[in-house]
Amino acid sequence: MRAFTIPKAAGKDGFAWRGASGFPPFLRRGGYRSASAAGQGAARIAAGLAGLPAGAVPRMHLAKGSYFACTGRAAFDRLIYPVPEPGGLGIHLTLDLQGGMRFGPDVEWTDSPDLRVDPAKAPAFEAAISRYWPGLPRGALVPAFAGLRPKLVGAAEPNADFRIDTQADHGIEGLVQLFGIESPGLTASLALAEGGAMR
Repeated sequence: MRAFTIPKAAGKDGFAWRGASGFPPFLRRGGYRSASAAGQGAARIAAGLAGLPAGAVPRMHLAKGSYFACTGRAAFDRLIYPVPEPGGLGIHLTLDLQGGMRFGPDVEWTDSPDLRVDPAKAPAFEAAISRYWPGLPRGALVPAFAGLRPKLVGAAEPNADFRIDTQADHGIEGLVQLFGIESPGLTASLALAEGGAMR
């Protein structure tokens, strides 16, 4: 995340975020709210904000999720979700806009933002998918893409919900910070915005 740098300066009248990479400066004054919903960069941005207590910045964990596509005609016309696994929803079936089948994500805890899909994961994907689709043709899976989910908990911890921090949590008027917003964060974006505005 390189969209903003935050000067170590804040006063009672507000705080400033200085734009980088072509973004204009932004100054928050009393009466307005500013939201930081930076996903993987949320903790780093929060740590750079003057006046924010150190305890208000959570430790973030990254879970890489790989997807495989299935060659051939789609065998299903709807999503299929297995029983969730620790850290994720399990390797489920999604359909792309062309009707193609994509399976994933798995859960791979990482400190590195490497988004390459390891083809050697195909047998584990085949085993997981075969639990709800025994007719999966052998060798039909091809690496598709991967993503990183910003999580508030690590591998051995129970799942956590989204975290919305406001003045009551960190003491800075008008600042709303969102942490651990992973899937389905995009789907829930309007509800998250409303929740932040109402607090």
